[in-house]
Amino acid sequence: MAPVKISHVVSFSSQDPRYPVQNLLNPDNPRRPWLSCPQDKSGQLKVELQLERAVPIGYIDVGNCGCAFLQIDVGRSSWPVDRAFVTLLPATMLMSLTDSKQGKNHSGVRMFKDDAVAHACNPSTLGDRGRWII
Repeated sequence: MAPVKISHVVSFSSQDPRYPVQNLLNPDNPRRPWLSCPQDKSGQLKVELQLERAVPIGYIDVGNCGCAFLQIDVGRSSWPVDRAFVTLLPATMLMSLTDSKQGKNHSGVRMFKDDAVAHACNPSTLGDRGRWII
């Protein structure tokens, strides 16, 4: 299955002016991360991205830049606002506590295949919108 293009950012919780959320839309420059605002002390970032079309998701490759945990939920743009998204990738550790404290291994790529992707998502719930919680 070919990668699906991200159409646009629907919403986000925070961004650093030097590393805006729009960096996620540029696959030609993967070295430009999306970072939180330096004044944001919440410890969590959220972004909702619109995919160019609804697709079944069999795998996910994620580039990491200092993120300890990641959860990915999916939904559809046609769903009512109050309908909950479905968890595609449950909260997953991307960095160990030791690595996080020592500033080691803070960048890399993690690949999640069928066995890591939640099977609770069936074709009727797979969608064209994803929510990343880091």
